[in-house]
Amino acid sequence: MTSTDIADRPSYGAENAAGVAIAAEKRERARDVRPLRRLLPYLSRRRGDVICAVVFLVLAAAASLAVPVAFRGVIDHGFAAGDAGAVDRAFLGLGGVALLMALFSAARFYFVSKIGERVVADLRADVYDHLLSLSSGYFAKVRTGEVLSRLTVDAALIENLVGSTASIATRASITLIGAAAMLVVTNAKLAGLLLLIIPAMLGPVLLFGRKVRGLATAAQDRVADASAAASESIDAIDTVQAFGREDDMRARFRNAVERAFEAARKRIGARAQLTAGAIGVMFLGVALVLWLGARSVLSGEMTPGALAQFVLFAILAAGNGAMLSEVWGDVLKASGATERLTQILAEKPEIAAPPNPVALPSPGRGAIRFADVSFAYPDSGARSALNGFTLDVRPGETVALVGPSGAGKSTVFRLLLRFYDPTAGEVFLDGVEARRADPRDWRERFSYVSQDAHLFSGSAGDNIRLGRPDASDADLERAARRAEAWSFLEPRGGLAADVGDRGRALSGGERQRLSLARALARDAPVLLLDEATSALDAQNERHVQAALAEARKGRTTLIIAHRLATILEADRIVVMDGGRVVEEGDHAALVARGGLYAQLAAMQFAGA
Repeated sequence: MTSTDIADRPSYGAENAAGVAIAAEKRERARDVRPLRRLLPYLSRRRGDVICAVVFLVLAAAASLAVPVAFRGVIDHGFAAGDAGAVDRAFLGLGGVALLMALFSAARFYFVSKIGERVVADLRADVYDHLLSLSSGYFAKVRTGEVLSRLTVDAALIENLVGSTASIATRASITLIGAAAMLVVTNAKLAGLLLLIIPAMLGPVLLFGRKVRGLATAAQDRVADASAAASESIDAIDTVQAFGREDDMRARFRNAVERAFEAARKRIGARAQLTAGAIGVMFLGVALVLWLGARSVLSGEMTPGALAQFVLFAILAAGNGAMLSEVWGDVLKASGATERLTQILAEKPEIAAPPNPVALPSPGRGAIRFADVSFAYPDSGARSALNGFTLDVRPGETVALVGPSGAGKSTVFRLLLRFYDPTAGEVFLDGVEARRADPRDWRERFSYVSQDAHLFSGSAGDNIRLGRPDASDADLERAARRAEAWSFLEPRGGLAADVGDRGRALSGGERQRLSLARALARDAPVLLLDEATSALDAQNERHVQAALAEARKGRTTLIIAHRLATILEADRIVVMDGGRVVEEGDHAALVARGGLYAQLAAMQFAGA
């Protein structure tokens, strides 16, 4: 085995990284390599690099096969002849072969590794692009950790295959075939004997190899358990510390780490047995052949150089045969990883543009209509979120949606944003039915402020610009001022202020105001506010309400609010219960009616 063999083998660090992110439950392992055919389009994009890799791979294998032949020349034409000049020429030839092998191996390693990195980068990008096109229903069915595992772990396994294992397997196959042919050419009798003992040489590899792969999977699962324990506790560090459960979490993580160590120890032990068995049997077999060959040299049936050449070819054949059986497990794992990644690419988005989408009127007016809409979330059984929901919102009107939890208020927003389409009924925007429009064009007509105020790591300006990528810095600053966010951004560097990972450098109220600024920067015809002021104190809420009152001018606004005091100025209040409209009107009329809204108002304003 050359030094480049070691460089090409998947590192233990890569194995551990794969184990950390892999899901805790055991995955079914692939039993064939047919899924690997799905990588061919990615390889065809890099046809030039693939050709170079194959050429240098064949040349490197040929150079390695030339080493025993050159070594035979050193012995037969140098040492045996007793000619110093012949020895010099023979060693010069051997050095030239070694130099060529080094150059070819380096070039092969470069092109193969480059292909592996490129293929995985393209595959990851394609999968991520496709993920962004999938509907919310898909993410309701899968865990985020599983999706991330496929983007990281499975991609790393494919990278190991394309960037190293495939090269090793191909070169080992070429070398094995070439070495076997040269063994027959060198001495057919000894080659036949060696053919009989090769199965015994490969036996330990086949016997222990399966055990090692099974223990490796178990070790990866145990490391995944430790990773999951650490991830959960770190994500909820505030809760852990608030309840003083640090010691419990430490004990839980240490137990998971110990279980991972024990599984790894068993894997290491099995691999040690594999190594001992393979090396022991291989060299005992070579020693037997060498003994028989030595007797042939003594009897004059072959030259010392021919015996040395035969032994070297036997070592090459045995070593590469063992290598092929060892990397087969890596091929199977990569096949399974390819299948899991391409399963994502095979997913079809539930919300997609029709073949001939209808263009929305320009400029947008913001007229909204729900016509007898019913909707049930996937896997929710017979329970519907909306039941015959009907609502008309005029352009420029401010409508507040109120009602108890589970009444269907957030579902209205989800349907407006085309995260889902109705099970029955129709949703219209400016006279265009939702299913007839391109979802991206449709969503361009909405500005959305969620209750959770999702932010991204980076600067405040980057987060506001998400609402309108072509906005100038002046536009962003204006939006921040209107959302009452500039007061806390300016001392931190203005638009360049770092908001931290997921906005954790900001308070809850600051995150919500920055989210408001993002919506104001978008300047869309329809503004959707989902509890947009729930995290603000009384003083800031008054400021933001004033900003929102200005922002609502000339555009349609829908507000979800549990705090009724925040929607008293709405043009219309729509009361929902059980997925349908049960009341509507202004605050005074609804209170006078004595229905559900009056009950909610009585509970909230009783102590006022």
